[in-house]
This record gives sequence, C-alpha cells and structure tokens, in this order.
Amino acid sequence: MNEVMKRYHEVASLPIYRNRNLTMMTDLYQLTMMYGYYKSGRMNQEVVFDTYFRKHPCGGGYVVAAGLEQAIIYLMSLRFTEEDLAYLRSLELFDEGFLDELRRFRFTGSLYAMPEGTIAFANEPLLRFRGRILELQLIESAILSFVNHQTLIATKASRIVHSARTELVDLSADTIMEFGLRRAQNADAANFGARAAYIGGCIGTSNVYAGQNFGIPVMGTMAHSWVQSFPSELDAFRAFANAFPDKTVLLVDTYNTLQSGMVHAIQVAREMRERGQELLGVRLDSGDLAYLSKEARRMLDEAGFPDVKIVASSDLDEGTIRDLIIQGARIDQWGVGTSLITSKDCPSLGGVYKLVAEVDGDEFIPRIKVSENPQKITNPGYKRVVRLYDTEGMATADLICLDEEVIDTASPLELFDPVHTYKRKVVQNFTTEELLIPIIENGELVYKIPTIHEIRQRVTDQLKRFPEEVKRLKNPHVYHVDLSLKLWTLKQELLLKSQTGAQAIEQDPA
Repeated sequence: MNEVMKRYHEVASLPIYRNRNLTMMTDLYQLTMMYGYYKSGRMNQEVVFDTYFRKHPCGGGYVVAAGLEQAIIYLMSLRFTEEDLAYLRSLELFDEGFLDELRRFRFTGSLYAMPEGTIAFANEPLLRFRGRILELQLIESAILSFVNHQTLIATKASRIVHSARTELVDLSADTIMEFGLRRAQNADAANFGARAAYIGGCIGTSNVYAGQNFGIPVMGTMAHSWVQSFPSELDAFRAFANAFPDKTVLLVDTYNTLQSGMVHAIQVAREMRERGQELLGVRLDSGDLAYLSKEARRMLDEAGFPDVKIVASSDLDEGTIRDLIIQGARIDQWGVGTSLITSKDCPSLGGVYKLVAEVDGDEFIPRIKVSENPQKITNPGYKRVVRLYDTEGMATADLICLDEEVIDTASPLELFDPVHTYKRKVVQNFTTEELLIPIIENGELVYKIPTIHEIRQRVTDQLKRFPEEVKRLKNPHVYHVDLSLKLWTLKQELLLKSQTGAQAIEQDPA
C-alpha cells in the first residue's frame, strides 16, 4: 500500500468517518436529474463543475479554505446500499434499470482543489470536478455542505485569532480556545466546527470527541456548578487543586469576582506553592472583563503571582476582543463559543457548484449561466487559479485563467478588474503558484491527506504573505482577483451569444 492510501485509510478509520455512508445525503432533485440523464442517454456525458463562493463572510477580505478532507472521505466511499435502493424504489420515481446503475455507482471522476488552509477569495474555484454528469450531479449537495461549513468556521476563527494580535499588550497569536460545543446546531456542526476552528488558528477545543478524532488539543476548566456543589467557594477551589495540581485554573465569578473569587484563588495559590505547585490561571466569565481583568492582574501581581494567567469567556467575538484589548484588558487567553462555532454574525458562506464546461474528446466546450443579477453570472470553461508573488514573496494578485494558458513570468503582465476594466495594473518580476492541485484522478486518490497540524501551519504561513490591509476586520483592502484576457473575452462572447439567442426567441416564439 502506497503512502497516499495508507494515510487515507488512517483518516477514514477515525470514529467520526468510520462506517458512515453519506451517499444518500443529497437533494431529491439531484436524483431526479440523474434519472433524466439516464433516460435521455446522457448519463456518461463528461462535464466540469466549479465550487466557489461569491461574497466574503463577516465583511472580511479573505477566507480559509477547509472541508477537503471530509469531501475526500465522502467521494472515496460513495456506495448505494440495498437499504438505500429499497428506499428509492419506494418513492416510485425510478425504474429498476436506474436502480441497477446506482447499485454499481462509484466516483470515477477527477478532483483538483485548493489544499485546506489556503487563503482564498471570492469567485475563485476552490474545487474543480471533471467526470460523468451522473456522478457530478449527485455530489453537489454534500460537497457544498462540507466545504461551506468548514470554510466559514475556519475563516471566522482566523478573524477572531487575528483580533487578539496587537502591539498594545504582550499577546501572541496563540490565545483563542474554541468553547462552542453546547451552542453548535448539532453534533456534526460542533465536531467539524472544532476542526475548522483549529485550522483557523485556535489553540484547542473543549470538545473531547473532536480532540479524539482530529488530534486537536483539548482544554477546559470548571463550571459554576462545580463551585456551587461545595459548601463554600474556597472548598471548591481546594478540591479542584487537589484533583489537578498541575493544571489548576479556577473560575472566579460564581459569587463575587474581586471580593470572593480572586481572594480565594490567591489563598489556594499560596497553599499550592507551599506544596511545590503553582496555580496556572483564573477564569472570568461575566461582568466588565476589561475592569475585572485589570483588577485581577493587580491582585495577582501584588500577591506574588505574576505568572498566573487570566482567561476570559462570556459571549466573545472578534470585535469585543479587539475593544477589550484597546481598553487595556489584561487577558492572556480567550474562550470563544457561540460566535465562533455558529459564525453568529454571518451564519452561512453561500458557496455554489456550477457547470462550466462539457467535454468532447480532448475539447472543452465552455458553458455559462446568465442571470439578471451580474454576481450570479458564472465564469465559463476549464480553468485554473494562479497566485502571483512579488520579489519579496508577498501575494500581489490571483489570476483565474483557462487551463491551457501559459503565463510568462519573464514578461510584464497586465491585470484588469473583470467588472471595472479601466482599473488596471502591471506586475513584473513575479513568481507563480498553482492553487488547484490534483486530489483524485479518474477515481484514484493521488493526494496524501495532511495532518490537521500541517493544515493549521499552512494558514499561518499563507497569512504572512498577505498585507495587513487584506486581513483588516472591517472594510479590508480588496485583494486583486482578475480574469485573464482570454477568459474575460470568452465570457463576453458567450454573454453576447446568449443575449442574441434570447432576442431571436423573443422575436420568433415558435
């Protein structure tokens, strides 16, 4: 067994993936269209679909691509069981010949995709599929579910992590913990959301199942119920310190944060020190976190515990964290729950899956979807995405071009805005990176699935190659994503052709 398949089986055997058949996780109209292709003799027509999104979530300037691992496991394990076929038969929509076709169904197509952790932008294909229309029609709904959700949460996590980066206080990027399990919409949202949050830059999760499956560090302290269950707060703190002498973090706001919780935490810290142990931290979960954290820091420092960390939770998001830092809050780590796991201010990505070409032998016949809404007009053809870097290694623009195009890095390249074409710039002395890489070729996995830690590192490495203006939380700089002249021209020709055809139909409805 080669390294690619060895790694695949290692991932596929995780409890969250093992023996889990999601083939029937599709919309009914996918199956009815598949049946229509079968009945009309078109089920083997080879086509190309792109997966992309039209608008950056949360008012941001980029996304963190995620969800590819789940997509790979899904594609490689597509199988209709006899139970599935029995249910489809009960719908009385499909004949036995079609059900026999589904019985033999396997994914035999090809997938090129941006690796998870890639920084991506609106209208760029995140995934490019090529294969039989029968197969590519089935997978749309599931693929969008995986990619839309995890890309959204990874992006939200990246924004929250970035909000904690400031020179106002001595904070590193490693400060955000994902605490959203109880507020996620369901188990999959919680588990894959925790995975995406770690990819986006969180240091760990409270979700033990996600930790078990994905190798994410798990972390947590105590609930208010722990403190309430003891005769006194001091008794509760002492019991916890005895149970976890090397990892004691005390929740100090059950009764009165400064007059009770902090006083008792310091008393326990002194007792621990006498035993040769050290209190790791205290957690604030309510109240004015800026004021309370500053007072807690003062009390700890004056008591001789400058290394005890202050952890904060309580309905945090990137805006609140940034405001608290500006106000001088003395918080070392942040536990973020609802706003992260649900991407509360922008709860969907809105990615789409569009047919962009048919294949006739070695020829790609471009297809375009036209809409009254200009944002919904698709970019036609079999395409790739190329990132351009300047001489300092900083990303300067992305170019969507037809697959056969050759980019000469030795010559100046003029880029132009695909909508406002008068906006132009010339780049030169640049290097390129192909963002869509082969994942599955003719049904065979050719991509070694990276570890979650490698994916997380990719995010860190990629973000360093983009200017701070692109990463700004509000009103970010618009990063250049342009169409090649050849692709732009093709799009205009197809738009004109569709318009001419519509006029002809209008004039002669017969």
